[in-house]
Amino acid sequence: MSGKAKEEHLFEPYHPIFANAPKSVNFKKVRKTIVRQTKEVLDEFKLIPSDAKTRETPYKWMVCLSGGKDSYTLMAALLDLKWQGALPIDLIFVNLDQGQPGFPKHILPEYLSGLGVEYRIITEDTYSIVKEKTPQNATYCAMCSRLRRGILYNAARAEECDAIVLGHHRDDALETFMMNLFHGGRLAAMPPTLLNDEGDIKVHRPLLHCAEADIERFAKAMEFPIIPCNLCGTQEGLQRAAMKDMLNEWEKRAPGRRQTMFRALKNVRPSHLADKSIFDFMDLKPTPPNEDGL
Repeated sequence: MSGKAKEEHLFEPYHPIFANAPKSVNFKKVRKTIVRQTKEVLDEFKLIPSDAKTRETPYKWMVCLSGGKDSYTLMAALLDLKWQGALPIDLIFVNLDQGQPGFPKHILPEYLSGLGVEYRIITEDTYSIVKEKTPQNATYCAMCSRLRRGILYNAARAEECDAIVLGHHRDDALETFMMNLFHGGRLAAMPPTLLNDEGDIKVHRPLLHCAEADIERFAKAMEFPIIPCNLCGTQEGLQRAAMKDMLNEWEKRAPGRRQTMFRALKNVRPSHLADKSIFDFMDLKPTPPNEDGL
């Protein structure tokens, strides 16, 4: 952004991505909720380095755009925070064109160019590999995810980024937790941040406090040019879809159940589980009474 543009934007309340956004009270509420919750994750888990405002070379994050509602919402929230001066990080938006037949290659470049943001489109034919290597009747997700992750890590290194930013939200974390519980035999979900195995790139999930229902309302109101995934989205019997259906049913019977479950992910009691690696059950010692015999 040029010096003149920086001066001009001070007179505008929001980033240009909101230029054609609805003016209704309901939209303003959902937008405010999403941006506030994004900022909560950034602050609570210290995703913004403490020296970000004083560092000579700015930190740089690679924001992954799939063209779906979640990644568009992530982009809007981060641009809004950056516009407000609350995110002193350089952003580059990256989309991976995986070679799916009929993929509308023009949509994201046109949209991102119109916003005036830095972006990069990576073209790698992972579609053919996934289709060829995945056994019959198996789902594509695992292999597709591995291939995509490797490509994005390499892209982040090439762009000299300090972190990759993903659009996973609260409901994604809960679905992952349920999948691990029922199918993986472990208690694990999606962390707000992690360090990759090589130890050189962080992965952030700033939308982790956001509800999918709010994201859906926000994305619909913003009229984002959604690009559907036609690789795995139509496969039957996906485990994640089953977990989503289960959570939907629980939420219908007891509104607020999802939020209660998410709070549980932030309130772990190792002494009340059975994992010896995180709690020493073998060395429990009674607390001696005090001088009053209590």
